[in-house]
Amino acid sequence: MEPETTDPAPARSDARNPASDMDCDAFTRDIYDQYGPLLVRYATRLLDGDWHKGEDILQETATRAWKHAGFLGGSNERLRPWLFTVVRNLVIDHHRARRTRPLELVPVEALDASFDSTTSTINSHVVVQALGELNEQQQTVIRLMYYLECSVNQAAEHLGIPPGTVKSRAFYAVRALRRALEKQGIRGSS
Repeated sequence: MEPETTDPAPARSDARNPASDMDCDAFTRDIYDQYGPLLVRYATRLLDGDWHKGEDILQETATRAWKHAGFLGGSNERLRPWLFTVVRNLVIDHHRARRTRPLELVPVEALDASFDSTTSTINSHVVVQALGELNEQQQTVIRLMYYLECSVNQAAEHLGIPPGTVKSRAFYAVRALRRALEKQGIRGSS
């Protein structure tokens, strides 16, 4: 009786096939072209309007799709739901991470804008002087949203006020800052 012979499992090769890389790159470009705007809007909506984070989520989704191109490449029927599921899961992970590591709240008074070049230092000084002419609420909202780059929702959470109030304060603060800069002879482009 002869012993049964089985073919060994193919060895995994770490070398990438350039032809398949080109196919994967084309696959990724197609994802951006066909689904990019939809996925960013979907992610942004789930992220309470944070467009930049929505774009980051799209990039991570495209990277994961690229890694699974062999599985996903042949069927548009499973691609779209898979992409939206990945976006949703990445947003959930983002929210969980924010709960675990909440935005570190730095006292607004401790913020200081420092730049390397002389021109930036002069411009910064002019802006700081103009900021000094604003009321405390306006200064706070500008520091949070423009120096710390907080989203409207993050600023609202920090200040303990509704997001609509933050938007309103930001609008009037920027308008007041523009007037203060114009008093100093600085004219912005509109």
